[in-house]
Amino acid sequence: MIDIEPLRFAWTRAGADTLALGRLHVPPGQTVFLHGPSGCGKSTLLGLLAGVLLPQSGRVRLLGQDWAALKPGQRDAFRANHVGLIFQQFNLLPYLSVLDNVTLPCRFSPLRRSRCQAAGGAEAVAQSWLGRMGLPEGLWTRRADALSVGQQQRVAAARALIGQPELILVDEPTSALDAALRQGFMDLLLQAARDAGSTLVCVSHDEQQALRFDVQWSLPDLQQAEVPA
Repeated sequence: MIDIEPLRFAWTRAGADTLALGRLHVPPGQTVFLHGPSGCGKSTLLGLLAGVLLPQSGRVRLLGQDWAALKPGQRDAFRANHVGLIFQQFNLLPYLSVLDNVTLPCRFSPLRRSRCQAAGGAEAVAQSWLGRMGLPEGLWTRRADALSVGQQQRVAAARALIGQPELILVDEPTSALDAALRQGFMDLLLQAARDAGSTLVCVSHDEQQALRFDVQWSLPDLQQAEVPA
């Protein structure tokens, strides 16, 4: 699913490396828990995996496709088809309804749209996910910015999962949830990934969740002193 060749990434070409990683491989369907101190590059690595960022050297491949070999528009289309993202800041469109936010990936991805059509259509699948997320039906037609932070986070999760993307990338998924909701949310997220056969990479400071994942990565431990330029 994911193949990383030794890479370097820096936010400025003249600056020190933000990330210097050796070879990494994540097979299809594996769940990965990624942790490390603030500022060590966890969110940057998610950006590289999603093709939002490109390394200065080395390669990141998803489903055998090198992100750097695609033009920007091709990267956007490939990402829409194959990657579900749960951002730390959610990135919902505030002026759209909850349902419209959840079905948004299906507007941009023919592949995810076709998978939803086979299950009754994008709106029906979105409603199913929102129900599983515990979001009351009365909220589904409201604007996204009318919801609480915790509710918005569950909408963002439903949007990432719709259409069964092969890769789900999650940045601090329980940060806006109280303790009573965290366990149930992680149960749902892990089960959804396994039901779909999706690979899941989750960045979190909540290390109590780590043992529930197939693999635990400490990002500082992955950093390489010697990576070819």
